[in-house]
Amino acid sequence: MLDISPMLLISSAIIFLVVLAQLSRSLYQPLSKHMEDREESIKRDLESAKSNTEDIDGLIMEAKNIIAQAKQEASSIRENAYSEAKALGESKMVDFRGELDSKYNSFLNDLHSQKELVKNSLIDNMPQFKEALSAKISLV
Repeated sequence: MLDISPMLLISSAIIFLVVLAQLSRSLYQPLSKHMEDREESIKRDLESAKSNTEDIDGLIMEAKNIIAQAKQEASSIRENAYSEAKALGESKMVDFRGELDSKYNSFLNDLHSQKELVKNSLIDNMPQFKEALSAKISLV
């Protein structure tokens, strides 16, 4: 019925093993190496991405710190400008008050001198007023 030739069976097995060895050496090993290299490349890219993320986080923190310092500096500058403007305004106010006080004192001195002049004038003209008053009384 079936006649199996041992020589044909052995030669087929040898050819199969040779083809399998040749495929392993020329196809499977390079394909396996390429897959391993690709896996390593992906791992390196992931690690690089993680380090880039850490670098970006660090840069974001640094930027936030710089912004916070800039805000503090701006606040300090604003406070200094406000205090300088306030001091300048107060000094102008003091100067203006001093000027007003001197004008007021001058006005009081002028008023006092005018009062003395009017008083002296009235005292000097007192005899004339008495005569005029006496003349009016005698007419009545």
